[in-house]
Amino acid sequence: MFPIRDHNPSNSPAPVTRGLIALNILMYLLTASWAGNMQGLWEWGALYPVAVTQGVWLHGLITHMFLHAGLMHLAGNMLFLWVFGDNLEDILGHRRFALFYLAGGLAAAAAQIAAGPESGVPMVGASGAIAAVMGGYLLLFPKARVDVLFIFVIFFKIFSIRAWIVLGFWFGVQIYSGVSTPGAAGGVAYWAHAGGFLAGLALVWPVWQARGGPAFWRRTQGHPAHPGTVYAASSIPIVPRRRR
Repeated sequence: MFPIRDHNPSNSPAPVTRGLIALNILMYLLTASWAGNMQGLWEWGALYPVAVTQGVWLHGLITHMFLHAGLMHLAGNMLFLWVFGDNLEDILGHRRFALFYLAGGLAAAAAQIAAGPESGVPMVGASGAIAAVMGGYLLLFPKARVDVLFIFVIFFKIFSIRAWIVLGFWFGVQIYSGVSTPGAAGGVAYWAHAGGFLAGLALVWPVWQARGGPAFWRRTQGHPAHPGTVYAASSIPIVPRRRR
């Protein structure tokens, strides 16, 4: 299941969100397998938990957020940032959103290091910081509608689902997967995702409280404060076969 868009239009072009997407794409192009010697930049910028616990390689706490392990890794992260980032940037403002993004990424890294402090497996990816964006989005827009593309073998369909269901399910999967996976193992950094998500909730909590907390939810019914975007119905086209 992939969230492909929400029904929550933003009031600005979200320059920080767009800039982060552009920067991540640029860094991938510079450090992908075809980049030759530039792959050394990927190794230098990755986060190594065992090194950080020894007080070295601390730059990786920041630089790992802008590196990715493959094209699908990059595409998935940028899709989530594109769907959820603009609305949070609207609420926080451009500068505060940039600081929020970095703080969420740092919290995510700390969670993953705590889960496997002796791990020498390099950690890269923006997913921890983006998980913070998702946590903040959940707190402010729990009933916003998110269109999710469901793929099962050859079956494709788009479902419009409340944000709290989409994001709550995603968070539950991260917790379950994190518990089921040794912290020092390679693969997906589930605890970074979970830690980033919780950090996003905590960092946006004062903003939510300033808007009235539970009263804000009662006033907006958990929906965006403006009318949601209405998309035209879409379907997968069927191409007729010619008989021979």
